[in-house]
Amino acid sequence: MDSAVMSLLGAFLLSILGLFVFVWSLRKGLLKENPLDASVIFARGEVGQVDDPALPQGEQTSMQQAVKKGGIETDVADPAELQDRITSDRSTAFPVFMFVSFACLWLVVGSVAGLTASIKLHEPDWLTSQAWLTFGRIRTAHLSAVLYGWITNASLGVIVWLLPRLLRTRLQGAIWVMLGGSLLNMGIAGGIGATSTGWTAGMEYLEIPWQIAIFMFVGFALIILPLLFTLANRKVEHLYVSVWYMVGALLWIAVLFLVGKMPGVHTGVQQATTNWWYGHNVLGLWFTPVAVGAIYYFLPKIIGRPIRSYNLSLLGFWTLAFFYGQVGGHHLIGGPVPGWLVTLSIVQSGMMVIPVIAFGINIGQTMKGRMHLARYSPTLRFMMFGGAMYLASSIQGSLEALRSVNQITHFTHFTVAHAHLGAYAFVTMVLFGAIYFMMPRVLHWEWPYPRLITLHFWLSVVGVTIYFVGLSIGGWLQGLAMLDGAIPFIDSVTLTVPYLKSRSAGGSLMVLAHLIFVGHFLAMALRFGPNRTGAALFSMNKTAGAALGQ
Repeated sequence: MDSAVMSLLGAFLLSILGLFVFVWSLRKGLLKENPLDASVIFARGEVGQVDDPALPQGEQTSMQQAVKKGGIETDVADPAELQDRITSDRSTAFPVFMFVSFACLWLVVGSVAGLTASIKLHEPDWLTSQAWLTFGRIRTAHLSAVLYGWITNASLGVIVWLLPRLLRTRLQGAIWVMLGGSLLNMGIAGGIGATSTGWTAGMEYLEIPWQIAIFMFVGFALIILPLLFTLANRKVEHLYVSVWYMVGALLWIAVLFLVGKMPGVHTGVQQATTNWWYGHNVLGLWFTPVAVGAIYYFLPKIIGRPIRSYNLSLLGFWTLAFFYGQVGGHHLIGGPVPGWLVTLSIVQSGMMVIPVIAFGINIGQTMKGRMHLARYSPTLRFMMFGGAMYLASSIQGSLEALRSVNQITHFTHFTVAHAHLGAYAFVTMVLFGAIYFMMPRVLHWEWPYPRLITLHFWLSVVGVTIYFVGLSIGGWLQGLAMLDGAIPFIDSVTLTVPYLKSRSAGGSLMVLAHLIFVGHFLAMALRFGPNRTGAALFSMNKTAGAALGQ
């Protein structure tokens, strides 16, 4: 039995196990609709109270006045709940700051490398004197820096901050988490250096050599184990849906990375199959659960209203677990792989509309009557935009998996546009919003220049829109041209040049947005700018406000 079949069989068995857990949950009545389950993220008295630490004090008040209070609400705060929140936040402050700092570093590196690679597509003679600046190497540096450096570090920062909060306990083994983060980033730096010199494993998203990836895996283990120990020592009985998503993501990335980087196991066609099993699942079972779990926490917290249907949120989690494992096979349509594998992948890609629609309905109903709050809250804008792009990218992905569509889009820039719709417009925008919310509570200091947050948002939105639309149109025309036997191949290449230039234009706006974001983060960390400590401590009651804001 070859490695690819074993990997797929393992994923199938995990899905079956998940199905049994789901059925057991139904029998135990754990999925009975209960508004209190959706309210566990709020301390007493917080329902109806808006919360965006990125807002100045005056705008926080204006946003609150725009809300009509409703839902389950009490006036008396529970000191024990507030003390648990303070304890958890204090225990995670240093690890979260470390992960976000690394994330910002790699975001700048990855963004500059990505823009360089983009320009080289329509200016191939630019920066050719050094081997490490050739397209193949600089694009690989971009992928590793963005996927592992930026998204993974930012995701871990969100998880480390949220899980102890949701579990109402302190982070267990924070020193081990920080050691794991250091090893992980040593591996990322070593991997980018190795691939830049030409030493690569040769598989997309898995380019980092396994000898260096050992550091990354050990780092992951040292981060995940303390978080699982924190889960085991929780004070809460009920696990909020964000805990399901984030713990699931931690377990999935551990399995994915271990299987994907096993040396000397995957070869030939099996290597390609495993490559896309990993490549698609790292988006769907690592990045996506973290981002969706973050939305299910931050969006209700910002607007002061529990999610509309707790059951729909759990349905989204379990259907993601059941259906996503085999989705990557549609990248191998037309390849020398079994037909059943490709067909299974297409079917499961189509089934992914279930968790996506469940998410869309739930968030839409939760935001009903409070959409206007986006006028006030920049963090809410990031969350709403990211959630909308989750719907768009997932539905587009299901359509792109169909053979009739795939025969046009395969091997074109259309696929690159789709990847950025998911990894950037969805995941990265959610992570931006989460960081804007978290850091005032982590550093006990507000963002010094709130207008820069709005500027960052619009530069990112406009940039990724230009990027996506241009590459989608150019990629589709490229695919049609390649299918036309009367058109020379070189013509299918040259017709994409204007769209590749639009990609660089959009990418330039995105890089500018990232520089603003990272510069603002440094100003906050170094206490530059106005002395602002108001909105993070938003309650009018000084004691309760300090508890809620820390």
